[in-house]
Amino acid sequence: MKPSSTMADIQLTARAAKRIKEIMSAEPPGSSLRISVNGGGCSGFSYAFDIEQTRTEEDLVIEKDGATVLLDPVSIEYMGGSVIDFANDLIGQSFKIENPQATSSCGCGTSFSL
Repeated sequence: MKPSSTMADIQLTARAAKRIKEIMSAEPPGSSLRISVNGGGCSGFSYAFDIEQTRTEEDLVIEKDGATVLLDPVSIEYMGGSVIDFANDLIGQSFKIENPQATSSCGCGTSFSL
């Protein structure tokens, strides 16, 4: 993992870590949640959530309370300063990313613009 000033800025809440750990308990050992930023979505960029068993040397690895999140170098640039959280409310359950770089986001909460 290559050091970068933005890497330490991305945080994982205890709620998100707990939910990730629950999800990974049904997956093969060594599985992690990969979060990435893709072009597209109703606001310009969108977050993708995938379960992976492999990681690269360039990945940012965030570990908290037994949960592991992977981010690729390109996504890190768009997510610096973000907080990854998990919400369980009347509307439903979902991962929420509070991204200070986003200038706007859509109603579904999975896409944003810079």
